[in-house]
Amino acid sequence: MTAAATRVHRLVFVIVGAGLVSVVLALLRFGSAGLFTLALAAPVFDERWIAPWYAVPAIEEVGVPVGAATLRADLYRPRNLRAAVLLVHGLSPAGKRHPQLVRLARVFTRQGFMVMVPHFDGLAMFRLTGREIDEIKAALAELRRQSTAVAVAGFSFGAGPALVAAAETDGLAWVGSFGGYADLRNVIVYLTSGVHTFQHHRYAGRVEEYNRWKLAALLTPFVQDEPDRERLARIASRGLANPSSDIGTLVAELGPNGRAVMNLVGSRQEDLTRQLLDRLSPVARAELARLSPIAVVPRLRARLLIAHGADDDSIPFTESLRLAEAAGPRARVVVLETFHHTGPGGVSTALYRRVADGAALLLLADEMLRIR
Repeated sequence: MTAAATRVHRLVFVIVGAGLVSVVLALLRFGSAGLFTLALAAPVFDERWIAPWYAVPAIEEVGVPVGAATLRADLYRPRNLRAAVLLVHGLSPAGKRHPQLVRLARVFTRQGFMVMVPHFDGLAMFRLTGREIDEIKAALAELRRQSTAVAVAGFSFGAGPALVAAAETDGLAWVGSFGGYADLRNVIVYLTSGVHTFQHHRYAGRVEEYNRWKLAALLTPFVQDEPDRERLARIASRGLANPSSDIGTLVAELGPNGRAVMNLVGSRQEDLTRQLLDRLSPVARAELARLSPIAVVPRLRARLLIAHGADDDSIPFTESLRLAEAAGPRARVVVLETFHHTGPGGVSTALYRRVADGAALLLLADEMLRIR
């Protein structure tokens, strides 16, 4: 059997066994089910139908040493090991047990991948602490002790630290960024003003007000003053739980560092946001730069698979275009018209666009399953 025929054969098994036909049909009928679905996540009902022919992989809880700490992770073992993949979740309280992430892990396992899905405490609390980079590197090192072919896929805000860690890890089969970002500064401009750019193009979208509370939580670890950091954490927590919460008293108690972050979160103009970014503390600016993969992506030697929803209201699709440009010919990027960040796209999307996104899903699946 030729290499091309082998790939098609594997792809057919993914389409039939993992329910991608149902995913594509869902695209045609309802629009997308989010970027987790893009990465091969099968609907729940497919697992019930497939169960008699495909055993549902068991989840084994493991601990990965990271310095003096331990990273909790779920490990899925295949019957016949072909490769291994690390999945990095985004901002989600469910973390490693996000239902769509669990289904994705099972899909990969059925195709011979050992799958590790760590639980990143910071990301589960809507924060980027910077520890994620070392945690991802430790998880990749553990997988490389068990498989000669290792890949990593990061989702949403988890894609940034995943790319940074991947750039410092040799010999990866491929690296995936799904709904990820290149520069956190650009994402902050987008979340506050709706403006995003790429090359000579400028876009102005609608600002999702709820995302301001996510931004407040995201920036909390970068505040050096401990009392301000605690107050910001409480402000963000209240806002995420109830956007109409009264936070006036807490805001009034903030010191200079905390007020700088809240002024940034409340900005509604592109120029003002950029000015406020420049007024953040040197430590905060350095952390934003360290967690932005745009500077290290050119060092990647693995294939870089990038996908983004055109209607993403949390991270603009231009960030993925920027990643692909920085990576050069090793990158493959698709922008999907029927996808946004975490939920279904509009049902009114033109049929031909849904068909095009369905085809992109299948090609992306083939890229993931190819191990060189």
